[in-house]
Amino acid sequence: MPDVILTINAGSSSLKFALHPVAAPLTPVLRGKITGLKRAPEFSISVPKPAPAPVPVLDPRCTHEDAARILLDWLAEHARHHKVVAVGHRVVHGGRDFTGPAKITPDVVAQLAALTPLAPLHQPHNLASVRLIANQFPNLPQVACFDTSFHTTQTPLAKLFAIPQELTETGLVRYGFHGLSYEFIASTLPEHLGDKANGRVIVAHLGNGASLCAMENGESRATTMGFTALDGLVMGRRSGSIDPGVILHLVQQRGMSVPEIEKLLYQQSGLLGVSGISNAMQDLQASDDPRAKLAMDLFCYRAAAEIAALIPAIGGLDVLIFTAGIGENSAQTRAGICDRLGWLGITLDASRNGAGDTRINADDARCDVLVIPTNEDAVIAQHTVALT
Repeated sequence: MPDVILTINAGSSSLKFALHPVAAPLTPVLRGKITGLKRAPEFSISVPKPAPAPVPVLDPRCTHEDAARILLDWLAEHARHHKVVAVGHRVVHGGRDFTGPAKITPDVVAQLAALTPLAPLHQPHNLASVRLIANQFPNLPQVACFDTSFHTTQTPLAKLFAIPQELTETGLVRYGFHGLSYEFIASTLPEHLGDKANGRVIVAHLGNGASLCAMENGESRATTMGFTALDGLVMGRRSGSIDPGVILHLVQQRGMSVPEIEKLLYQQSGLLGVSGISNAMQDLQASDDPRAKLAMDLFCYRAAAEIAALIPAIGGLDVLIFTAGIGENSAQTRAGICDRLGWLGITLDASRNGAGDTRINADDARCDVLVIPTNEDAVIAQHTVALT
């Protein structure tokens, strides 16, 4: 019975999971996900194909905690030939205190729960699985891996808000997120770039949540998300950067409450808000509604503008990398962003981009453009093996 690490990656409406051999954590023996929670939940297995056993049909009201419980029951029944020796979790916000992976204890859970207001769409769901496993298997080691940790190498200026110093000292700084994805991409740079791996790189993690990271020597120097995961790019349902005066207007002139504004900015804005159709890029690309085109154009324009804004942090740009759901799969979005960045020496080869090749820049382009699939689960598994 081989020892394996169970990795759990809880998103705002999904729960991804995998079993990684302790001896080879980069290669999962089983991988799957539960998507559409609280709407139209679906349990699926992607590795191996075909699935080792039928998957359950889920109740439409299924929550993250329900999903975690169903997953544990399914694994107990259908993955008995593997022994789970530890569980690694993606946790979105580590605050100031957690600058690297940490073994989970009751005190750690309490500290992370206190950060929920900074990541309201993710932190509660991250901790739901932690608490469930701690209750059912109190002796099973658990490790938290943080999306914020990778960005501790940001420059001091990149972390700073222009607010009074006494507020900065309480932790009101730019943390950055999607760090597990960026950590994985950084680890693959030597394989793809050779001597350029330590150069000036911007990675575009584009999915339902989206951000950019400017890297040098494989380390974060600046990123578009800040104090919370609401800042920066246009996202599926999140607004991204917005004039703070808009918030004041909504409170003072529209009489909106804090919960109403939170719902507006986190759940009703972004691609969904602009289009009025969907938060999913594939739905918008399939639509002939002018609002769908407007939402996609805004997504690409803002991404291009933010790429340009990150360049001062690294003094130029040698390589642009696309990753995550939209970045890996939408040739139209990649083209829409790169077409606005020709002045940086970014020129795509249309056939390579359309085929989803790893390298999609034209041969005579000054800047390399790559598409690299991310693998947050592998990073979680490696950290969990190292700590346990």
